[in-house]
Amino acid sequence: MKKRKDIPKKYRWNIESMYESDKAWEDDFEKASTYAERYVRYAGKLSESAKTLLKALRDMDRVWLTVERVYVYARMRRDENNGDSKYQAMADRAQSLFAKVAADLSFFTPEFLAIPKAKLNEFRRVERGLAGYAHIIEVLLRRKPHVLGKKEENLLALLSEPLSATNEIFSMLNNADIRFGEIKDEKGKSVELTHGNYISLLESGDRKVRKAAYEALYDAYGKHRNMLAATYGFNTKTDVLTARIRNYGSSLEASLAGDNVPLAVYDNLVDIVSDRLPVLHRYMDIRRKALGLRKLTMYDVYVPLFKPKKDSLAYEDAVDLMLEALAPLGPSYTSAVESGVRSGWIDVFENEGKSSGAYSFGSYDSMPYILMNYSGRLKDAFTLVHEMGHSLHSYFTRRTQPYRYGSHSIFTAEVASTVNESLLMRHLLDTRPSRADRRYLTNLYLEEFRTTLFRQTMFAEFERATHELTERGDVLTADRLCGLYAELNEKYFGPAVVTDERIALEWARIPHFYRAFYVYKYATGFSAATAIADKLIDEGYAAVRDYLHFLKLGDSDDPIELLKVAGVDMSKPEPIAEAMDVFEGLVDSLAELV
Repeated sequence: MKKRKDIPKKYRWNIESMYESDKAWEDDFEKASTYAERYVRYAGKLSESAKTLLKALRDMDRVWLTVERVYVYARMRRDENNGDSKYQAMADRAQSLFAKVAADLSFFTPEFLAIPKAKLNEFRRVERGLAGYAHIIEVLLRRKPHVLGKKEENLLALLSEPLSATNEIFSMLNNADIRFGEIKDEKGKSVELTHGNYISLLESGDRKVRKAAYEALYDAYGKHRNMLAATYGFNTKTDVLTARIRNYGSSLEASLAGDNVPLAVYDNLVDIVSDRLPVLHRYMDIRRKALGLRKLTMYDVYVPLFKPKKDSLAYEDAVDLMLEALAPLGPSYTSAVESGVRSGWIDVFENEGKSSGAYSFGSYDSMPYILMNYSGRLKDAFTLVHEMGHSLHSYFTRRTQPYRYGSHSIFTAEVASTVNESLLMRHLLDTRPSRADRRYLTNLYLEEFRTTLFRQTMFAEFERATHELTERGDVLTADRLCGLYAELNEKYFGPAVVTDERIALEWARIPHFYRAFYVYKYATGFSAATAIADKLIDEGYAAVRDYLHFLKLGDSDDPIELLKVAGVDMSKPEPIAEAMDVFEGLVDSLAELV
């Protein structure tokens, strides 16, 4: 494992463009704190005049813009090396600042909602500047039944940091402290098992290597099973308690309310996917036969059934492939991609202490950064285009929308990333016509469906069940969590796959579970993206125009309404059902190719 300093600069993100020094970050830290402290002068005055209200909204933008920049920089620095105590401390301070500012500004929402409706309407009539906050105002008014008094809101804001402690505890264990030991690779050489190479080892053609990696990883989590159960259990209790305090019917309802997503969208996803599980079971049986096994174990699930002619892919070649695949989105899109690669958006390779996985991050006025752990496989190209989809979404939004609408919900963000993956897959299927490549790519596409649409829906069903148990007063012990997860794993994977005691621990290693009801958006996003990719290929210019317009809208409307701009209505079950039809067609194709 290389040290951070040994990674060439051209493969590290240009985080210095945010702050040229830590001293500059300290200056902004003080500014953010000062802005927040000064903001309290608006307390008790929001209803004085339309101009006062507008100025309060604009000053709030300034406060949060500065806090966001401070927070993002510190977290990204920590993610470079989670073992660096300096940046651990900075990230902790940024988290504390976030909580402090939230407390200082907590008076705003209850006071705003106390403005009489007639007076607020008059303010909006006489002050044109308030039109720029129309959607924010509508969202605030929608929250009115769930907003508490000033004292209660301030108290909840002050408690936000300790209430998020479970996420921080898990993150420190998962990224800094836990060690999986060493195993033997295919050549008999000892290699350290890490988050970054785990899936690659599960894809090994040597079953002994897969088994060793699988057992070592879950045995490491197993040593912490009770602590992780307590951590996740209290995280779930926090979700449930917060929802009750805010007068929601359930923690799921509270989570969906932020995006104004109907409960039926979540339930439709779980119900439709559950109904179509026999197709996944059929795919697992094809996989079992292709591998020549009597039963599949969970460490056989990720291994590719076929190999491409060439699986090694240098990072620079992956960038070229990305540009070719995204060409249907037009020159304005691909030129932005090229510019991002050249200017240092991407942190490419794994190093000691670096956070696992991949993400797109950044503040409103920074680059839309990408963290990668690129290992030189074709699958890494899919991760690259996925994260670039997020970053281009941010890029177009931030160039078009004001700060207040400059972000986007995960519900829409996962569409932007998955459209890119779908375009890459279609490009590869079109340009690699050999039977060997078609077999490999068909299997790879099926795995995208399995790991995104099916796996994330299974996670969504698990989250719904754990929160319902907590709401009934049940305790989420390690045994209870493992039993529930094992049951779901058996339901989703079917009779061809053995559910063992180790996979029952998978819940213990999923970071997204510490952000409740987040993962379902991957599955809905994948479904919407499948439909949009079809439109981009089949309809050409008109579909591209609508899609690029969608990318520029940011948070200026509710997610369901924003996706309608791109031609998809996720309030209906059809996009999910249509995605399942595509999956079934791929299973049919694989059966013919095996």
